[in-house]
Amino acid sequence: MTEALRLGVNIDHVATIRNARGGRHPEPLRAAAMAASAGADGIVAHLREDRRHIGDEDIARLIDEIDLPLNLEMAATEEMLGIALRHAPEGACLVPEKRRELTTEGGLDVLGHADELKPYVERLKDAGIFVSIFVDPSPRQLEACVAVGAPAVELHTGHYCDLPPGPARQAELRRIADAARFGASLGLEVRAGHGLSYDTVGPIAAIAEVVELNIGHFLIGEAIFSGLDSAIRRMRSLMDKARAEALGVRSA
Repeated sequence: MTEALRLGVNIDHVATIRNARGGRHPEPLRAAAMAASAGADGIVAHLREDRRHIGDEDIARLIDEIDLPLNLEMAATEEMLGIALRHAPEGACLVPEKRRELTTEGGLDVLGHADELKPYVERLKDAGIFVSIFVDPSPRQLEACVAVGAPAVELHTGHYCDLPPGPARQAELRRIADAARFGASLGLEVRAGHGLSYDTVGPIAAIAEVVELNIGHFLIGEAIFSGLDSAIRRMRSLMDKARAEALGVRSA
């Protein structure tokens, strides 16, 4: 089991609030700086085709002014590839994107679009950008990620988080854990994220093969009530506690 579990904080929805009335407040850059001081290991931002939250200037400033790695979530399009190659973030995560979706609805179908995706993965890697792909916890999708040359995956935890406590959620958790083990056996770095909250993060953090969690919407929402620093520190504490307890069980 990997002892250290990284936390990537997604700041998209700080920009959503800013864009609701224009101007510069609240500023995503300030949120990123606060995340760094509260224990985040990286910053995540999704530059969408419609620019509904994060904008091009945000990406440039995050890279230039924040001393944490940026994981740029992006669709596999020529426009986004050009932006990624121009700014050269630490990482890029290929995600599905639909114009009318409220949020990402599922993982990228790598298996069905391998020939299209492979050139994007190769060009990003050639530029020194660490590539991950956001996928559902499916063995066939993980095998497809290896086939297109991706060194990492982010397992979609949204379905698990949306289910009420009970057998169905436990079944989805087992599916994620099995996928994490299988992905690691293929040589992939395994990350996880989407929809994670205080109530759902512990079991995912306890999965041995998961090395990074990426969390955004819940933290920004919780910040309204407790402050962003407090929300991130509590999430960090819950992650670390779950990982430490899993290590204790494993070594007993």
